[in-house]
Amino acid sequence: MNRRDSIRSLFLGSMAGGLALEGCVTEPKAAVEQKIWEYQYGRTPEEQAYDEKLLNEQFFDNSELETIKRLANLILPPNEEGTVEDAKVPEFIEFMAKDFPSIQTKMRGGLMWLNNHTHKTFSKDFINCSEEEQHQVLDQIAYPDPNSAEQKQEVQFFSLLRNLVMTGYFTSEAGIKELGYVGNQPNVWDGVPEEVLKDHGLSYDESWMPKFVDQSKRNDLAQWDEKGNLIS
Repeated sequence: MNRRDSIRSLFLGSMAGGLALEGCVTEPKAAVEQKIWEYQYGRTPEEQAYDEKLLNEQFFDNSELETIKRLANLILPPNEEGTVEDAKVPEFIEFMAKDFPSIQTKMRGGLMWLNNHTHKTFSKDFINCSEEEQHQVLDQIAYPDPNSAEQKQEVQFFSLLRNLVMTGYFTSEAGIKELGYVGNQPNVWDGVPEEVLKDHGLSYDESWMPKFVDQSKRNDLAQWDEKGNLIS
């Protein structure tokens, strides 16, 4: 079993709903917001306003985002089924850093450590190192000592980054497709068939028939009033 197959099996056991959040970093704002709000159904006005606020902010600078993108590709190399770019993993990590400020110091500090380390070792930024050199650096922090009471800050950074990459990819459309996860499939159920009811000497109460779900409206989106009451 290769690494991607191992990851696939782990995530299938704890599959969560997809996240489709993107930052306003690599695309024009209008294009990004259009993609994000394709998935706005069910969000309250307060939640939408909060997301809008975060989308109009930027935490990582462009060089940091390029480093994050490179790290994400080293953690999950691209294959025929999808890439971290397809899944918008760098944008996801940018959003999460804004949504959870508690991880900002660890993330930015880890990126600074990477560049400081590669400057001392190879006299260049991490992003400009060869793939072999990059692997050489990451091997030092990707496999921590399991007996250590407390891991070094750079080890904690890489563990956090790896978790964000996995979450960002495998909760995206590309990642879920790679997992082969389909979830519940919608169908139409109009109640117990008439012949089955007759076999058991039963029938539906006619007064309840108009209250059954109208399947012709099954794709209509529900609507609520300002007080949260369902109106359709």
